[in-house]
Amino acid sequence: MRKLMIDSVVLWATQYKIDGFRFDLMGHHMKEDMLMVREALDGLTLEEHGVDGSSIYVYGEGWNFGEVANDVRGVNATQLNMAGTGIGTFSDRLRDAVRGGSPFGGQTEQGFLTGLVTDPNSFEQGTENEQAVRLANFTDQIRVGLAGNLSGYVFVGSNGEMTTGAAVLYNGSPAGYTEDPQEQVVYISKHDNETLFDVIQYKAADDVSTADRARMQTLGNAIVMLSQGIPFFQAGDDLLRSKSLDRNSYNSGDWFNRLDFTYESNNWGIGLPPAADNEGVWGIMRPLLANPAIAPTPEDIAFARDTFREFLRIQASSPLFSLTTAEAVQARVAFHNTGEGQIPGLIVMSLSDVVADGEDLDANADMIVVLFNANPVAVEFTAEGVEGMSFALHSVQQASVDSRLAEAAYESGTFVVPGRTAAVFVAPQGSAAGDDRGEMGLVVFVFGVVA
Repeated sequence: MRKLMIDSVVLWATQYKIDGFRFDLMGHHMKEDMLMVREALDGLTLEEHGVDGSSIYVYGEGWNFGEVANDVRGVNATQLNMAGTGIGTFSDRLRDAVRGGSPFGGQTEQGFLTGLVTDPNSFEQGTENEQAVRLANFTDQIRVGLAGNLSGYVFVGSNGEMTTGAAVLYNGSPAGYTEDPQEQVVYISKHDNETLFDVIQYKAADDVSTADRARMQTLGNAIVMLSQGIPFFQAGDDLLRSKSLDRNSYNSGDWFNRLDFTYESNNWGIGLPPAADNEGVWGIMRPLLANPAIAPTPEDIAFARDTFREFLRIQASSPLFSLTTAEAVQARVAFHNTGEGQIPGLIVMSLSDVVADGEDLDANADMIVVLFNANPVAVEFTAEGVEGMSFALHSVQQASVDSRLAEAAYESGTFVVPGRTAAVFVAPQGSAAGDDRGEMGLVVFVFGVVA
């Protein structure tokens, strides 16, 4: 079987120029098998084989379950085991923290994106204190995911204390498990389980408008796109894709899997999905699917499409969003709005181009600050140590289709970010008044980066 795997990927790489391979249920393979696949690809050279095999990406589902759980049949290619190999695994940590619930249930359980604490729905979510504790842990899981899901990443957690990615817990396991950002495939929506839009339909509070549901979609996509690692999207994530709440549509035909590239419909509400994987929650589905007040409009679909394209441009505008080593992530990525008194539903991330003994990666920026605001209303956040820096909204967002970004602002260390919005602010090179680039490293240190 190992020989078949190796011979197949080498053939596809050399003869068909396939530049990436995804392994379904990769955790059921032996780790050694996957390492030999990687080794075979790395041995392909342009001169001899016509392809650079080292640039071919290998990733898969590293789930630890079933008959191979906990390495009972040998060391398997599961998430934690693949750390340090350069082979990517899908990360369920950020996914569940952003969405709430899990792929196996909890359709109405809220997460960071969908209103936990900040805009509760009508379903039971536990006491206010339980919700606050759950949101704090979700927020730390998302921070770790934004930092490449690195096990050794050191940051100030929600409790105000220094922690690591591995010390943040996800269902009793380490949230952070990678040794290299490329080992994280970061996503919140793929072909398995409900689409992101259908998740939002389940979890959003009843009175959230369709326009704000589209904003939730854009905010979720922005979290994925601006994370360190390999962003992954399901076809139609930019179009509010719906499968009418079908959680397993592989055999549901075009009726539930349709994509409308006229942008007039997202396939929401086209019927109750098949019984096989959905009947247990038909009682929740029926009133949602029949509710005209939450059916998206063509304008909502266009908003999601156009803002998705904007965040693609933002992500491509700076190499700081695609750092290649754990050391670079540790030195350049920091989080704020942590510890006691933090604003719930707000994640503030800075990316610094000015670090001690660091390479100048971005010719246009000294620092980028991203504020992910899941609150339904605008919030203000004051960051210590940046009062002398000149931040402006990213040029892409200055010309955004999102009119709400007109509310985004920065003055004397205080950022304003609109409700349900990801706002990206850039400090151009040399923007710290009276400081040269060497002294600006002190500003980054105040921001909380641990060397």
